[in-house]
Amino acid sequence: MIRVSVVGATGYAGIELVRLLYSHPQVELVHLVSQSFAEQPISNIYPNFKGLLDKTCSSLDIDRIAEESDVVFTSLPHGISNQVIPALYQRGKKVIDLSGDFRYKSVKVYEKWYGVRHGHPDLLKESVYGLPELHRNEIKTARLVGNPGCYPTCAILGLAPLVKHQLIHLNSIIIDAKSGATGAGREPSQGLLFCEVDENIKAYKVATHRHTSEIEQELSILAQRELAISFTPHLLPVKRGILSTIYANLKKTLNFEDVYSLYSQFYAGEPFVVLHHEGSLPEIKHVNGSNSCHIGFVVDRRTNRIVVVTAIDNLIKGAGGQAIQNMNILFGLDETVGLRSPGWYL
Repeated sequence: MIRVSVVGATGYAGIELVRLLYSHPQVELVHLVSQSFAEQPISNIYPNFKGLLDKTCSSLDIDRIAEESDVVFTSLPHGISNQVIPALYQRGKKVIDLSGDFRYKSVKVYEKWYGVRHGHPDLLKESVYGLPELHRNEIKTARLVGNPGCYPTCAILGLAPLVKHQLIHLNSIIIDAKSGATGAGREPSQGLLFCEVDENIKAYKVATHRHTSEIEQELSILAQRELAISFTPHLLPVKRGILSTIYANLKKTLNFEDVYSLYSQFYAGEPFVVLHHEGSLPEIKHVNGSNSCHIGFVVDRRTNRIVVVTAIDNLIKGAGGQAIQNMNILFGLDETVGLRSPGWYL
């Protein structure tokens, strides 16, 4: 059994990670760390665990966690993770971080977009960007994995084949993404009150959202040159799920069969990438509750533009599920273990 601890277990991403780990056949949950709810049973904080998991949350004890865990998931705010992770890493632990602190190759890019100094830029050289579809071989031998953001996961998987094969004009990429309210976390905020979100949709952090830089980093690696994209996130009046509609100008005339063949080859054997046939496009309903990323596309011959539509569950493939997929890879397991469930639909 893999001895697992979760630091930051009571946020939305953290608790979804705990829920998935609870059902993983190779996992023993050792420590659930929550500074806000220390000494309280997890089933008191989230009653859906009553009668199933009554483990008491604990305060952060680095020495004890390091001694008793094989892998530690950190689901903490950015800037906090890089205060905790170095001590675990120095003690030889495998760490999978769900914050943005260890996703970047460049400390300058991180500090520019996050507006804080990175406490341990030396560890950026050791961390691996945890998108298995692109970095599986690097993940296998890593001890520190920067689990991707939810918006970047959805956008990068939708664009990767086109960028890699240089089929689109890189200066034409526009990503219009819409997320459920859990993407903003559990911290109280006026903008997330029921009366603010219900029956409403709004754009936010237009041209300034920090996930822009994460998307650009990974697409630039695929393109082998620096690129910039336009990314606009929106808040939906739903709890979870992301739908991204992505636009780009084609370099040459393609039809649907050309694009479908390209994506089929690029994602051959990928267990969590689902391609839609012509006339079908992804919806949030198709993916919520699953670790899948659904991808569909339309070739607009009138404008010679491609429209790619992608959908994920922001708390699973966009957070906890992808983190478990990375853990499975790190420990040599079939990466679908504990993640085989289809979406809920209803």
